[in-house]
Amino acid sequence: MDATITFREARRDDVGAVVALLADDALGATREIGGAEPAAVYVAAFDAIDADMNNTLLVGERGGEVVACVQVTLSASLTRSGATRATLEGVRVRGDLRGSGAGEALVREAIALARERGASIVQLTSDKRRPDAIRFYERLGFEASHEGLKLSLT
Repeated sequence: MDATITFREARRDDVGAVVALLADDALGATREIGGAEPAAVYVAAFDAIDADMNNTLLVGERGGEVVACVQVTLSASLTRSGATRATLEGVRVRGDLRGSGAGEALVREAIALARERGASIVQLTSDKRRPDAIRFYERLGFEASHEGLKLSLT
């Protein structure tokens, strides 16, 4: 199999592979709905992302298989002198490729997309139960500058 990873915008037929990536760790396995076909909620979410010019779902392909993904969301804000923020969500690399440089390439691709679309800051959150991921982001220059809080509405 070709070792090169190429990046592109996701297509609807990538949804199943993306959901499998999101579920490919101990935390994700408790949050995502598995199955041979992606659940309708994922297809509906993809359609909403795809229709929104401020959202992009990127996938990384290797040898014709989707092996990485990240959602990039642009948000206008009044803070930071009206800056556009890019939020990275659902950053995942297939388990057997972690530590290979694929994650770094994926995040750098997402940052380049954010910069190209006018963002002046890139932000993300990572679950505190993922210390390896946090170290990875810090190595790429991200700083733990804020305390994140969530309120579940479901």
